Amino acid sequence: MELDLVTLLRAAWMAVTLPIVIASIPSSKFGLFRQLVSRFANCGKAMQPSSKFTVPRRFFSHLYVVAVVWTTLLLFTTWLYAYRMAPLSSESFHVVHLASQLTGGSHSFSFHKSHLTSLKQRYRVWRIVLLLLLMEAQVTRRHFEAFYVSNYSPSCRKHIFTYLTGLFYCIAAPLSLCCTSVPEVFKFTQNLVSEFIVKGKKQMPAIEIDWWESVNTLMKLGWRQWIGSAIFLWGWIHQCYFHANLGLSRAHAEQVDNVIPTGDWFDIVSSPHYLAEIVIYAGLVVASGGGDLTVWLLFIFVVTSLGYAAATHNWYLCKFENDPRNRSAIIPFIP
Repeated sequence: MELDLVTLLRAAWMAVTLPIVIASIPSSKFGLFRQLVSRFANCGKAMQPSSKFTVPRRFFSHLYVVAVVWTTLLLFTTWLYAYRMAPLSSESFHVVHLASQLTGGSHSFSFHKSHLTSLKQRYRVWRIVLLLLLMEAQVTRRHFEAFYVSNYSPSCRKHIFTYLTGLFYCIAAPLSLCCTSVPEVFKFTQNLVSEFIVKGKKQMPAIEIDWWESVNTLMKLGWRQWIGSAIFLWGWIHQCYFHANLGLSRAHAEQVDNVIPTGDWFDIVSSPHYLAEIVIYAGLVVASGGGDLTVWLLFIFVVTSLGYAAATHNWYLCKFENDPRNRSAIIPFIP
C-alpha cells in the first residue's frame, strides 16, 4: 500500500507539472498548447471578462476549508500514532513495549511491534508530525486570509479547471508530506476504531496526549528540521504581510484607481506573495531532510505553477508607466 500511494502521488505531481513545463518552453511548436495552458492559469487581471467555464475567485475559499479539515485529520492521527507507537525517549519506549507485551497481538498497542525497535523509523514519524504542523499553520492562516483579508472584486475569476486543480492540491499536498507513514497510521487508526466498536465508549481508554512530552520529542529532531522550520517561518511571516498589503490595496482600489504595492519584497519582485510561497515550501523540503522525492515533486510543482501564473508582472508594466523596470516577476534578478 505504501508503494502504491507514494507512486500514485509522484505520478500525479509529474502529470500536473509536465504540461506547465512544456508550455514554458519558448518554441513556436508549443504555441497552441501554451495558449491552452494560459487560459487555465490566468485569473483576475489577466482573465478576459468573457471567458467561459470560470468561477469567482472567492470560491477558492472553499478549498482552504477542505485543506484545514484534511490536514488536521492527518496531523491528529499521525501525532497519536507517533505518541503511542514511536516514542523517542527510552523511558516511554519501554512503557509502550511493555504494554505491547502485556496486551497481546489483538490490541492496537501490539500493532507493528517490529517498528518500535527502529530508532530511524521513530524519527521519521516525528519528522512527519513536524511537517504536518507546519502545513497546518500554513493552511489555517490561508483559510483566515481567504475569508477576512483578501478583497477580490466580483470580476476576478479563474478557470474551473484551476479550481479542480486547487482541490487536488489541497488534498495531495498534505498527503505528500506524510505518505510514507500513511499505511501504518491507517492500520493503527483502523485498529482503534475496531476496538471502539467491540468494547464500546465506556470500556475504551481515554485518548490522552502529554503535549509537553510531545514538544520535548519534537525538540530532539535534527538540525535540518529546525533550519527548515526557520526558512518556513521566514516565508510564512512575509506572506502574511504581503497578503495583508494586497488586501488593503484591493480595498483602496475600489475607491481610487489601482495602485502599485511598494515596500519590502515588492521593491524587487511584482509577486512577492508567490516568492514567499516558494520559500515556505523550500522550508518544508529542508525540514523533510531533503531525501523524499515526493516532497521535492510537490516543491517543483509549486515553483513551476506559481512562476507560470505570475501574470501580474506584465499587467503592472502595461498599466503603470512608473512601474519599476528593474523589478522581476517572481524570482529576484530573473526577468
